Amino acid sequence: MKKLWKKTLAAILAGTLVLGALVGCGAKKEESTKEETKKIVVGASPSPHADILKVAKKQLEKEGYTLEIKEYSDYVQPNTALESGDLDANYFQHQPYLDDFNKEKGTHLVSAGVIHYEPFGIFPGKTKSLDDLKDGAIVAVPNDTTNEARALLLLEAQGLIKLKDNASLTATKKDIIENKKNLEIKELEAAQIPRSLKDVDIAVVNGNYALEADLEVSKDALAVEDADSLGAKTYGNIVAVKKGNEDNDATKALVKALQSDDVKKYIEDNYNGAVVPLF
Repeated sequence: MKKLWKKTLAAILAGTLVLGALVGCGAKKEESTKEETKKIVVGASPSPHADILKVAKKQLEKEGYTLEIKEYSDYVQPNTALESGDLDANYFQHQPYLDDFNKEKGTHLVSAGVIHYEPFGIFPGKTKSLDDLKDGAIVAVPNDTTNEARALLLLEAQGLIKLKDNASLTATKKDIIENKKNLEIKELEAAQIPRSLKDVDIAVVNGNYALEADLEVSKDALAVEDADSLGAKTYGNIVAVKKGNEDNDATKALVKALQSDDVKKYIEDNYNGAVVPLF
């Protein structure tokens, strides 16, 4: 009887060890599955960036990645969130803006690839034609350094103002040396400009904010940035990541998806020249 009891006890212990091993393997398998789940979190302006990312999402799924898109209505939060690690990448800005942001905020963000550019447009407010602008007319432009310079270059191209020769991409209204109509340059946050059209004579609007406000460059704009202009060549919208992550697999997969034929076709079919692919 004693021997039988010892054998039974040994069998029970052995079974317990096997069960424990199986449970442990199950836990490791579950943990491994979690590790294999590849997720990319990207911050973006609602239009056109978030919409373009939704097309790229299908391409990323083919590469084994899930894409989470977080939309932002301003130009500051997506960069601070990227710097803090809340985002893996963002897609909303051009290189001059990123360079300026890094300099001012002490962030460490870099470009991983260029996707498209959005021509700036001059849109009517109270005044419906550039020829009808009166002396002292109010002109709204973005208040951040790089976008203000781009807006002023467009106004200069239309013969409305003249800038210092060396102002170029760093121009502000202080660099205006000729202003025959005494235009009042009103600096506003870029996102607010479309909502301010009723209060100004004309406004220079960023491409993405024009889209969000249902302003069509091809139909509504009084003047548009030329494809060969300094602004168009300089202000391509980029995928930004934290320095050191530009060459990792997830970043490469994201840029590849955004530069796919499907994305290019989507841009060309949906934006009527308001968004132009650069790949």
